[in-house]
Amino acid sequence: MSVPESELEDLRYDEEAALRLLRDGRLEVAGRLVEATNMTLYCGVTLAGRSAACVYKPVRGERPLWDFPDGTLAAREVAAYEVSRATGWQIVPPTVYREGPFGPGMCQLWIDTDQEIDLMSLIRSRHPALRKMAVFDAIVNNADRKGGHLLPLPDGATIYGVDHGVCFSADDKLRTVLWQWRGKPLPREAVGVLAKLERELESGALGRRLRELLSLAEVEATWTRVRRLLDTGVHPYPSEDWPAVPWPPI
Repeated sequence: MSVPESELEDLRYDEEAALRLLRDGRLEVAGRLVEATNMTLYCGVTLAGRSAACVYKPVRGERPLWDFPDGTLAAREVAAYEVSRATGWQIVPPTVYREGPFGPGMCQLWIDTDQEIDLMSLIRSRHPALRKMAVFDAIVNNADRKGGHLLPLPDGATIYGVDHGVCFSADDKLRTVLWQWRGKPLPREAVGVLAKLERELESGALGRRLRELLSLAEVEATWTRVRRLLDTGVHPYPSEDWPAVPWPPI
């Protein structure tokens, strides 16, 4: 399947159009990403003459996990997008929950990456986009931020993050390859974003949306993590009770 680069560019910067296409378009499976743990399908989606490539992960293809309720990973991916959108940081590609050829699941805009980037060098860097992602991962309690879940774009500035199915646990489970800012003061921009998120989670649209996707305890834990980041004013340290880095790291 070939999607014009210009159209993908348009969709990345027009989230409403991307969401409408992903939610309402005709979804056709083109192949399977065999490296993925859960069923992950490469698809084309078309609506009113517009088309794009996307990833579709049906709930029925999720493998059971001991520490997350069955059948909830797709909704967690959508919840991660909702938090990303609320930050304004363009971390998670446009993502929706919809019916597909294999039942309900998540559908996410496909992102073409810069294949020349050395991921090991990237994850050790202090790229500004990664620092925002480190804050984001602390908010959503990402238990699996591998290097392979980073999608650097050819513009050199944008880095997307994907595979957020094991986020939002009510227990602290942060595992990431992005610990280079541990204990460092949060940037002023991040503090402002966190203050906005706290309000949105407590009594705004974000809190209402997350309660549709997660358990009440998980939404309350998300608010608590945001409040803790604001209270400490620093990037978190690794937990002593949980492995700090996912395996494999890439």
